[in-house]
Amino acid sequence: MSERPSASEPIGIVRHYGLDWLRIAAFGILIFYHVGMVFVPWPFHAKLAREDWVAPVMMLANSWRLALLFLVAGYASRALLSRGAGAGAFVGSRSRRLLIPLVFGMIVVNPPQPWVELVTQHGYDAGFWRFWTGDYFGFQMIAGIAMPTWQHLWFVLYLWAYSMLLALVAGVGARAGPAAQRGFDRLFGGWGAVVLPMGWLVLVSAVLFPGARETHALFDDGVAHASYLPMFLWGFALAGSRTVLPWLQRRWVPLLVVAVMAYAVVAGIERTWPRSRAPYPYGLIYAAMRGVQGWATIAALLGIASRYWNRDHRWRSVLTEAVFPFYIVHQTIIVVGAYCLMGLELPGWLEFAILVAATAAGCWLFYLGGRQVGWLRPLIGLRAHGKRAVI
Repeated sequence: MSERPSASEPIGIVRHYGLDWLRIAAFGILIFYHVGMVFVPWPFHAKLAREDWVAPVMMLANSWRLALLFLVAGYASRALLSRGAGAGAFVGSRSRRLLIPLVFGMIVVNPPQPWVELVTQHGYDAGFWRFWTGDYFGFQMIAGIAMPTWQHLWFVLYLWAYSMLLALVAGVGARAGPAAQRGFDRLFGGWGAVVLPMGWLVLVSAVLFPGARETHALFDDGVAHASYLPMFLWGFALAGSRTVLPWLQRRWVPLLVVAVMAYAVVAGIERTWPRSRAPYPYGLIYAAMRGVQGWATIAALLGIASRYWNRDHRWRSVLTEAVFPFYIVHQTIIVVGAYCLMGLELPGWLEFAILVAATAAGCWLFYLGGRQVGWLRPLIGLRAHGKRAVI
C-alpha cells in the first residue's frame, strides 16, 4: 500500500461523485420548490389556490438550496482551473457554457413566464405572439417587470459573474494559491467549518440585510451576493482541501440535528406570522435561525455525500448532464402548466401532482430531444459531442 500524501502536498482535483449526487438532488428539489411557489402566498408568475400551510414546508429548503448549488459550482470551477489551461481558457469555457444558454433562455424559453404573469395579475390583454414579437423586446418595464428578462436564469448570470471574478483572482494571485489553501485548511479544518460560515450567514440575514429580499438584478442585490459569492469561493477552496470533508463526514449527525432544530423555529414563526410579518424580536430570531438552518443543512449534506454517496452509478453521468437543461426549462413549464389549470377548479393535491408530472416529462423531452441535435446542445447548456463534462 502506498503512503498517503500529507495534507500540505499539492493535489489534483478528483471528481467527487457525492457532490454530483448533491447537485442532482438539489435541482430535483428545485422543481418541487417552484411547483410549490404556485400555491404559497409569496409572489410568483402564476398562482392557483393559495395554501398558507405550504410555506412552512417550503422553508425546509428555502435557506440552503441555492447556496449549496453555488458551493458545488465553486468546487467544479476548481476542477476546471486545475486542468492547467490557464485563467483565459477558463473564462472562455465558462462564458460559452453559461452565456449562450442564458441568451437562448431569455429569447426563447422565458417569454411565456412574464406574459402569464401580466395576463393573470396585471390585466395585460395582448396575446402571446404580439407580446413576444413586440413588447417583450421593447427594453422597457411593464408592471415592474424588465423586458426582456432572465427570470429564474439569474442563477446562470450570477454564476458567470462569480466565475469571471474567480478567474481574475486566480490570474493575479496564482502564486499565493498554496498559502491561501493552507490558510483555508487551518480555518475550516475543524469546528471552523461550522462556526465561521454559519456565523457569516446569520450576520447577513439578521444584521447586514435584515428583512432584505433578493432582487436578482445583479447590480442592486447585495443580500444575494453576500450569501452566494462566499459559498462559491468556499466550494472552490473545498476542492483543494484534504481535511474539511472528512471532518464533516464524521459529524453529519449532530449537524443534521442542529438543522432540524433551527428549521422547527423557522417553520413555527412562519406559521404563526405568515409572509414575514413577525414582530420584534421574532423577526430577528427568524432571520438568525435561517442562517443556522442553512449552513447546518449544507454541512450535514456535505458530510452525508462524502460518507455515503461518493460512488458512481450508470445514471449519474446522464443525470449530471441533464440538470442544466432541466433548470433552463423547468420554470416555464410550471408557469404555463399552472396557467392551463386556472379555472378548472381541481383539488390542490391534483393540481400539484399534474404540475410535477408535466414538469418532469417536459424537462426530459427538452433534454433528450436537444442532446441529439448538435447545434442545439450549446443552447440548452450541453457540451459539444465528444467533450466530457466536469460537473
